[in-house]
Amino acid sequence: MRGFRLGHRRFNIAAYLLVLVALCDQLSKWCLLREMSDPPQAIPVNDYFNLVLVWNRGVTFGLLNNMNHTYMSYFLVAVALLILYLLGRWLWTTTSTPVSIGLGAIMGGAIGNIIDRLRYGSVVDFLDFHYQNNHWFAFNIADAAICTGVGLLLLDSLLDSLVRGR
Repeated sequence: MRGFRLGHRRFNIAAYLLVLVALCDQLSKWCLLREMSDPPQAIPVNDYFNLVLVWNRGVTFGLLNNMNHTYMSYFLVAVALLILYLLGRWLWTTTSTPVSIGLGAIMGGAIGNIIDRLRYGSVVDFLDFHYQNNHWFAFNIADAAICTGVGLLLLDSLLDSLVRGR
């Protein structure tokens, strides 16, 4: 396994980050649901940001939101678990700290959204950035962690390619 062992620093970094992201995501959603769900409301924070309550039954950016939802949550949980397994295998073999951090962020975000799908049948989104009447898709901490982790993996790959001259 190329010098990797359980408890290795890179694995520990990813594990701690995974737990931190999943906990922060679930805690933020718990607070939001406790404060905003009855009745559902939007809370303006400033001219560019609101807190809202959006139930996302689809995937990123609301894709597949209009599909038959009878089995959609189970299907999406199964896909997410498969992806977690594959990312875990990658994490097990990596020797790169940036890759470990990226994978920990992605896996923590995925776990946060899986918990939502199992509890509610959809994902709780609540961060609403906008300019005037042009709103971006609402998202949550798990989504932000996933995007940040993917960005870190892409940046690491790009820098690795530049350094090695490939």
